[in-house]
Amino acid sequence: MAEMLALRDYYGKTVAELGKTNKDIVVLDADLSGSTRTSTFAKAFPERFFNMGVAEQDMIGTAAGLAAGGKIPFASTFAIFASGRAWEQVRQAVGYPHQNVKIIATHGGITVGPDGPSHQAGEDIALMRAIPGLTVIMPADAHETAAAVRWAAAYIGPVYIRLTRDKFPVVFNESKTFAPGKGDQLKKGTDVTFVACGLMTSIALEAAALLGKEGISAGVVNMASIKPIDHGLVLQAAAESGALVAAEEHSVIGGLGSAVAELVAENNPVPVIRVGIQDDYISSGAPEELLEACGFTAAGLADAARRAVQLKKQAASR
Repeated sequence: MAEMLALRDYYGKTVAELGKTNKDIVVLDADLSGSTRTSTFAKAFPERFFNMGVAEQDMIGTAAGLAAGGKIPFASTFAIFASGRAWEQVRQAVGYPHQNVKIIATHGGITVGPDGPSHQAGEDIALMRAIPGLTVIMPADAHETAAAVRWAAAYIGPVYIRLTRDKFPVVFNESKTFAPGKGDQLKKGTDVTFVACGLMTSIALEAAALLGKEGISAGVVNMASIKPIDHGLVLQAAAESGALVAAEEHSVIGGLGSAVAELVAENNPVPVIRVGIQDDYISSGAPEELLEACGFTAAGLADAARRAVQLKKQAASR
């Protein structure tokens, strides 16, 4: 079994490490520093940590002001609050003036588990992807999280990084780097390719192994950079395998699956199956129970891949 690490732990550790050498880094939190792991930075640099209380709109506005003054603010809270409650401030105060603010949203998706629908963020990528100029990232594991945070600190411009509460299997090693608009081709396939992000990348690798036992060649692309998306790699996968399955722990509306479908439809139409939350609220439960209920399993992704392959065959026979 793959090693399991919490992405938020690596966020807290990485931003604290960056703070040692970059005195312009400041961290803001909406009274959730123990959960978002910004408590690590707060302990090391109390003079550069600001607990804004349960006031996400104020936190984002303050972060924008600090950025205008030359600081590099990392603002953190749960994804449902960062993307929902503070959306207008993200658009007006961060996106529109292209302020150098890094929004690190934890507890995204359904693996927040027992906290239930009120704390699950299944729409945050769609909301943030629609804001012009905002880079949107969903790392596959803890090491890619650390790489994305390091990149964000060096980049001048607004960034949204979506993390989770639960631990994810490790996909990459500690030397992983991150670049916007670049995906990772983890496995080539000639019958179908999974384009995945977040937890779904490791599950797609399991699904590809299952399909291989049936003689189906399935590729896997990790697409942490949802915006900008890697046009070249997605279109290459579409050309090489002729069918795609986009997989994400997010609504099928407006997230990675939508980005992949839009890109393919405009350039090289091939069958695209989207695996994600199906326009519904998901009940409370243990993370593994919710993943099973949503079909976010190797068996579920393999079924989607078989449907994509069948659609490809039907299109070829016309």
